[in-house]
This record gives sequence, C-alpha cells and structure tokens, in this order.
Amino acid sequence: MKVLSFQRLSGAALLTISVGAGLISTAATAADTVKAATTAQATTTAAPKSPTRAQSQDGIIALVNQNAILKSDLAVAVAQAKQRAALTGDAIPTGQQLQADVLNALILRELQLALVKRVGIKPDEEVVNARLAQIAQSQGMTSLAQLQQRFDAEQPGSYARVRQQVIEEASIQALQQRQVASRVRITDQDIEAFLASPEAKRLNQSEYQTIHVRVPYIDDYSRLSEKQRDEALQVANKLYTALKQPNVDVNAAMSAVQGKYAVPLQGGNMGYNKAAGLPVQLANAITMLKVGEVSQPIISPEGIDVVKLADKKSADKMIIPQWRARHILIKVDDLQSEELAKQKINDLYEQLRRGADFASLAATYSDDVGSAGRGGDLDWVEEGTMVAPFEQMMKATPVGDYSTPFQTQFGWHIVKVDSERQQDVSEQYRRKMAQETLYKRLAPQAQEDWLQELRAGAYVKIFDENITADLGQ
Repeated sequence: MKVLSFQRLSGAALLTISVGAGLISTAATAADTVKAATTAQATTTAAPKSPTRAQSQDGIIALVNQNAILKSDLAVAVAQAKQRAALTGDAIPTGQQLQADVLNALILRELQLALVKRVGIKPDEEVVNARLAQIAQSQGMTSLAQLQQRFDAEQPGSYARVRQQVIEEASIQALQQRQVASRVRITDQDIEAFLASPEAKRLNQSEYQTIHVRVPYIDDYSRLSEKQRDEALQVANKLYTALKQPNVDVNAAMSAVQGKYAVPLQGGNMGYNKAAGLPVQLANAITMLKVGEVSQPIISPEGIDVVKLADKKSADKMIIPQWRARHILIKVDDLQSEELAKQKINDLYEQLRRGADFASLAATYSDDVGSAGRGGDLDWVEEGTMVAPFEQMMKATPVGDYSTPFQTQFGWHIVKVDSERQQDVSEQYRRKMAQETLYKRLAPQAQEDWLQELRAGAYVKIFDENITADLGQ
C-alpha cells in the first residue's frame, strides 16, 4: 500500500485534514468524518489529563504567528486521518510520528488560511456548491438540501462545518495555484525545446476514453496472504466479466461486484486521455485494445486494475468551431443595481431594434473596458472560453444577428455574432499540451518550495518536546 508522507508531500498533508470533494471516496466518508471529528473532540474534552508542558498552556499545542492550534484540533485531525486511511486502505505513520506529521499539516493550513484572508481570496459560490454536490451525489442524494438534512441529523451543525471546510479547501487551492503560477516560468524556448524532443511525439497520439477500476488490497501487498490475493483476483475477474457488457453502467457494475469485499472499489469512467498521460502499465494495456474490449486483470503492488476502452479518437488534427462575437456589458455592482442595469440593457436593445449600430453602442456604453474600445469585439471565441449562459446565447444567435438581453454573473449582456468558422487548432493544442506537461513537471517542486518559505517566515512555537523532535526543530 502507498504510505502517505506528510512531510514530503505538503499538499497531501493538507488534504488529510479537509473534506474537499476529492476526499469523499465512499458514500459514508463525509458523514463518518463528521462523526470522527465529534468523537475526537468529546474524547479530548472528557479524557483525564496528566500535567504536561502542553497542558500547562491552556490546551494549546502550537502557536502559529498570533493564532493558536489546540490539542483538540490535533486530536480531530489525527482521528480524521485514521478514519480515511481505514476507508481507503492507505498506510499512515503511527503514534508520535503521525501526530507530528498532522500537526505540521495543520500549521501549513493555518498559515495559508491567514494568507487567504490577508489577500482576500474568496472561492466562487458555484465552485463550493459543485463540490458539495459531489459529496451529496457520492451518498446517493440529489440535492444540497438532502445533504444538509443528512449531516445535521447525524450531528446538529455538521453541514455548516463541512461547508466551511470546503470553502477553506477551495480558497487554499486558489491560493496555491496563484503562488505556483507566479513561480513557474515557461518560455517559448522551453516549449520549442520540448516539442523537438522525442517525448513530444506522444502529444500526437490518439485519445482514449477509458473505464478504469481498481480492486485495492485489504493490506500491504507484501503482507497479503494467498487467500487474500485470491479474493482480490476473484473480484477483479467478476469485474472483467461485468465490464465486457456493451453500454455498461460502470457504477452499477462496481456496486454489483463489490459484494462483501472489505475495501471499496476505486475508479470509473476516466474520460479521454492520451496514452502519454496514463501510467505506463495501463498505457501499454489500453493501446492494445479495440473499442469495447476489456483488459485482463493487471496486478500491481497497489491493487488489481481492470481497464475497458470505451472510445478512441485521433488527436493528430483538432478542428473546432469558433465564433467571431462582440458584446455589450452592463455590470451589476455596488454602484449600479440589477434593476438599473436591466433598464439600461433594455434601452440599448430598443436602440438596436430601431437600427442603431452595435459597435457604436458598445464603444459608448459597454462596461467591458477591454472590448468596448473595439466596438465590443471579442475576437474569435471557442467553446469553453466563456461562462455557460454567454456561450449558450452566442451559439443560439444566427450569424449577422444579435441576441436579446441576458444575464450572467458579470451583469447584463447583448451578444452579436459576426461570423462562424471551423478552425484547425492542432498546433495551438500541441503547444498548450507541451506547456501543461512542463507545468505539471515543475509545479510540485515550486509548491513545496513556497510552502517551506511560508513556514520558514512564520513564528511557530510548539508546546510538546516530543513532537518538536519529530519535526526536526
């Protein structure tokens, strides 16, 4: 089994003390996490305490600048780490080392949340709701209201706490992305050098839509008995048979195969990926399959993988639709109410209906400073570059015509479509893929360096000599 290294992988450490959507690996995880936190807090409060240096500090285990981390915070985080390890089958350190690693993660989290507050990062409400919706879906619910009822039935106030943790997690991720992006410099020369390398040839390979399911082992591979290995292989063989069915519902297949197997199956429909983006063992298997075929179970130290090739498409050429669009934006903000903005956009729409020139109105009245000077021209726009309501209206507007007023998160718009085309963006796509490959290669170290600098520049005082020794301080 893979051991989580909290000190080497600061990002992973942070994940062990949050409940972001990526942490909900089974239907019960979110609720169980809340239970674990509540139990840990109760235990910390009720347990008899012998006098120690830490207890003498009124329950404070560490000071981070001017903020305190309580012993109860550490107990909750350790309980959550153990809870998730039990659910996912990951091995983690034990005893004092686990406490030291989790405390280090709490310190880094506290520093990042303080920086989030200082620079004013606030995650989009839609992002937060989407992550909570993933949690709800993982537990068989169709709405956030159902999720709230479920959590608060388990423990009053649980939903509010989970939501706040999701907000904090999204804020930290936004902060990390901003910090890493400012540190990773990829020049045109870097991209050209990469494109000239043998590795870049894989950017032109086909894309594979894969269904990938893993049967995790119930213990570390080296400690498995022959019976336990056979049990995992039997589940994988059942999965192989189930996935061979055409148009298979992968989630239903996983549920049917799970049975009494102790560890939850992992994976599902992984979407389209290039072979170069897949682990080598899986890439070698998937490239040998025809569409609809399923690989024989692939045994690895982490588990037994079964992969189905659901679809395959060529990536040598990428032809996409593009729209040459212009728009008028009337913002809704502190200086302009929604009612006033709507009145203005309707007035402009009436002027257009009476024959007014779209570009002139955009240049005079649009609140989009970037495009107003060009008569509202947005240049060529492709799918995925605009917010959903704008893209939907743009696609529905005939070439040469303009839309009725519509609203997005930025305000009220009218969009005009000047022309439409099918464009070969293969070269741009290759360069973008090259840049993303280089970024993924450089980003982890950049993030690690930044977290170390953040920690080094902070005042951190730990009131437990044993934990201080384990952290190397």
